[in-house]
Order: sequence, then structure tokens, then C-alpha cells
Amino acid sequence: MSRARALGLAGLAVVVAAVVVVVARAPLFWGRYLGSLLAPSALAPVWYQPRERVAGGNQPVASRVPPASELLDPRSLEAAAALAGAHNARALIVVRHDHIVFERYWRGTSFDTLADSQGFARVLTALAVGAALAHRRIGWPDQPISYFIGAWRHDPRGGITVRDLLQMSSGLAAPPASRSPWSAAARARFGTDVAAATLAEGLLGEPGRTWAPQSADPQLLALVLEQATGERYASYLSEALWRRIGAADAWLWLDRPGGTPHADCCMLARQGDWIRVAELLLRDGNYRGAEVIHPGWVQLMRAPAHSNPDYGMYLRLGAHLAAGSEPYAAADTYLVDGGAGNRLWLVPSMQIAVLRMGGAPRGERAADEARIPNLIVAAARDFLPRAARPGADVSAIVPGH
Repeated sequence: MSRARALGLAGLAVVVAAVVVVVARAPLFWGRYLGSLLAPSALAPVWYQPRERVAGGNQPVASRVPPASELLDPRSLEAAAALAGAHNARALIVVRHDHIVFERYWRGTSFDTLADSQGFARVLTALAVGAALAHRRIGWPDQPISYFIGAWRHDPRGGITVRDLLQMSSGLAAPPASRSPWSAAARARFGTDVAAATLAEGLLGEPGRTWAPQSADPQLLALVLEQATGERYASYLSEALWRRIGAADAWLWLDRPGGTPHADCCMLARQGDWIRVAELLLRDGNYRGAEVIHPGWVQLMRAPAHSNPDYGMYLRLGAHLAAGSEPYAAADTYLVDGGAGNRLWLVPSMQIAVLRMGGAPRGERAADEARIPNLIVAAARDFLPRAARPGADVSAIVPGH
């Protein structure tokens, strides 16, 4: 063997040894980071370890009835399913008046399939805050978070309010997007001290007036809830919400054993159980006759944020549609956007909810997702379409004309 080759092999051995040492010092981080390279859109559920259980109530699901009994045209439901299925969906479930009227599943999944909820987890923090306000664990929506986060008691960031966090308006500077394992973004996502990474973020703009979708705001809400209630976030979420709507056990992803839960994403739950959350939202906090959240809280969640009128509290309001998208058929339609193809459309005036679980949509019309709820809502026999504007094409407003 030549001297140069021997030196090259020795150098490679040193590099490999260094890599082994680095990985051995932070195996959780590197396992997650390397896993994300294999599945760039999201980690596979098997990689969400360790976990903490959110105990459920395991109650029966909503009764299943034929679409016609709820004045819905089965052909329109099939058309919506065909559209969802053509764009990478795993499930499409439609409820009306607390009845499941339609279900369609793809890729071997079912109502009971454990699925990564992605950003759906954020809306649970808003509902849990509503419960904490009712339980008088949090004083009022505009309470500064310095009441709960002692490290920020004499810090300008302590002036951020609970409402600011709910409306993604903290003004905190999110870490710049980066795929580098040494970046702050990677440490916040995959690291073993999520709380420290969140508390390290500085102010970028004025709280309440600077809107930015980022993980820090729901993460801080979970921390506020733990401090306000004296309970683990998973425990309070179970007690105040998840068990009361009868959902099956779910799991939160922890940064380390016994550590901080990810409240911004990645709750593992039966995909069909998000229909229970839809029922709660449609009924303004009432679930099948039981008051889970005080009346009025869900309406407040739907109020436009001062910093961005297209959004409420982790809700996208009807005005926020992609360029070129058709408007929602019902003016009061709003969306819980879970990212990665997870969508929950709600139409309170019609008492209709439409759950689509992803893969992310694909194809040239993938951005025009409003077609899915519109096919269902506009074909309901008791639906009154928006008044036609002068010159409008009536056939585009009333199907079949």
C-alpha cells in the first residue's frame, strides 16, 4: 500500500471516528435529523420518540347516516372524494349535524389509523387556553406571559400577551430556515431542549402587530398552560379536552424523556378523531350536549387578528385563499390548516365539517383546495348560494343551471 493511500485511509478513519463521537453525544437529535433527510416533508411517526400519552375517553364515534338524510347529494360527495383521492389524500370524512355522512380512505388507512396531525396540534393549544380561562387558571386573553414565564419578568418579551401567541403575533424572530444540523432551526425542531430554543428567540417586531407563522407561539402557549395549571401539558389537554370529546388515546412528541412536548406539530392521533374536534368547533365549544369550552370562545378564535385579518387563532378565515382559487361557496367557511395535506374545513351556518388527511396535494389544480368543501356545500339541498353579481355566470353559482 502506498504512503498516500495509507494516509488517506487514516484520515478517513479519523473523520468516521469524529462523526461517531458527535452522533453518540446526541443520538436523539441525530436520529431525528437524519430521519428528516429521508422524509423531507415530515418525520415518519415511528421516529417520534419519546412520546407522552394524552389519555382519551374512547367513546363511540358519531352515528353514520346516509347523505340524503342530511340533504346532501351523494354524487357531489363522490366528486369531492375523487378530487381528494387524485391529489394524494389518505382520508376524506364529512360530518353534518354531528352525523358522519361520508367516509373514503386510501392507501390502506381507516378511521382508526394513527396519523401525524402536523399543524392540527396548534388549534388544540387555543382550545386548551379557552378551557384554562374558564377554569380561571389564566386571568384574561390579554394577560402578559411574564405572569407565567419568570425568566421574562423583566424582559421586553414578557409583554407578549396570551392573545398575541394565539394569533401568531408574538413578534418573535423565528430561526432562519436551514437544513444544516448546526442551525438554530434544526436545534429547535430536532433538539433535546425545545423550551430553551424557544426562550432564546429575540423580538423582531412589535407584539400584537407582527404576524408570522412559527413554532415558538404554540410552544410558548403550552409552557404558559403548564405554569398556569401546575400540570403537564399532556395531562391538562387530556383532562380539559381530549378525554371529554371521547377521542382515543393520542401521543405528544417529547424533545427528550420526561421533557418538553412539541405543541406546534406532530401529535399522533387516530385520523378520524379530528372529526370530534370539528364537532366541538361547529358547536362553539359544546360537544354532543356537554359544554367543554365556554360559549363564545370559538367565536373569539374566529375573530380576525389585528396583525393579519385573514387569520384568527390558528384558523385561516374565508378571505384567505390561494391566488386563482374559487371563493368558498359559504361565506362563513374557515379552515384549520394542518400542513402536509391535513385540512379541516368548517361551515358553521350549514353545520358541515370536511376533514382531509394528506399527503400534500399535487398537480396543476392542487392549490385550488376550496373545490373540495365547495362541491359538498353548494350541492346541499338547503344551501342558499351567494347573490349573483351583475354579469355573473349563474351556472358557476348553482350547479346544473
